[in-house]
Amino acid sequence: MRLKARKTWSQQQLAVKLRMHPDIGEGFFSFERRRLLIQAGKTTLAAVLSWWLARLFAVRDGYWGSISAIIVLQSNVGATVTASRDRIIGTVIGAGVGFAFSLMQPLWLSYMLALLVAMIACGLLELKNSSRLAGVTITIVMLVHHEGAKWGLAFDRVIEVLLGIVVALAVTTLVVPYRARIRLRDGLAQEFLLLGTFFEAILQGFRGAQATNLQSLRDDVQAMRQGNDQLLDASRNEPSNAGWPEGLNMLSQFGRSLFEALIALELAVRDSHMDAYAQRLEPELGKLAVDIQSGFNHVANCIHKWRFDALPQGYSLGQDIADLEARMESVRGTGLGFSQAEIFRAYAVQLHLKQIAMMLRASRVETGRAVGQARQ
Repeated sequence: MRLKARKTWSQQQLAVKLRMHPDIGEGFFSFERRRLLIQAGKTTLAAVLSWWLARLFAVRDGYWGSISAIIVLQSNVGATVTASRDRIIGTVIGAGVGFAFSLMQPLWLSYMLALLVAMIACGLLELKNSSRLAGVTITIVMLVHHEGAKWGLAFDRVIEVLLGIVVALAVTTLVVPYRARIRLRDGLAQEFLLLGTFFEAILQGFRGAQATNLQSLRDDVQAMRQGNDQLLDASRNEPSNAGWPEGLNMLSQFGRSLFEALIALELAVRDSHMDAYAQRLEPELGKLAVDIQSGFNHVANCIHKWRFDALPQGYSLGQDIADLEARMESVRGTGLGFSQAEIFRAYAVQLHLKQIAMMLRASRVETGRAVGQARQ
């Protein structure tokens, strides 16, 4: 069974991502390098601006504002908001605990107890990322030699960090903003294209030789899923239009389910190179497979445009499933002369194809409903 799916807008992008055409997009100003230059410029701007403002307002240790700006400014708005939140909470907890325990003696015991209390408190409040920052702030407040009262050092520390964070948030939001939800949308479109490529490679092994790039494609899908999961977490901290959070989360779940279904299909086609019974399910079985491949491309195109009310052109997965079921009914009881193993494999393959087709259709329809574009 050889698939000849309809190509879409981003086949070239997918080829670049999979390095199938290394000569495309590998110039000096490739997308990755442009993002690197922009990120470097934004980080530099935030650090210098924090330092300048600290000097302007006579903040005692203004360099801590620059350090905070450098640490929290991430590649997208959502990740920056998350890092800023963690740093503010960690600094406030550390400053408060550090000042309270600095009133106790001896210093070694009070420092040890302060760290222990702060770490346990952050853990109980499920603020794991803030616990290290709390420990750093405690160390500065209690161990760094500083003239004046300890409460003044703790207060200054909070002000310096807040200054750097405010500047970082302003820079990431106003200067060439790169939002996690937009990056996630593109990542999910690429994920569905990659799932379609993985699907094509799996079916190459149905009644034929196994594809040589099957393992690498599986690894690519898993790596892309991990990256998209991180972007999904970051996107939850960004303001967005109604339907976006639910739609992105729904597409991520469908992507996970489709990947699991493809792994099951991969197991079903194993050892099928000598099978002949599945030929009785043609051409309906082959048409469903080809249209599923086109379905992956269509859903990816819908995600890219963020329009889910466009119906597939030239095929219907629902009709394909109905035609295949009718074909199965017509050949039922004609399996004499075939081994049970290959009959079971043929029926397992068609079952998995039907499941994948229904999930693809549901991914478009359900996401359309979530974003207010309901259409069957």
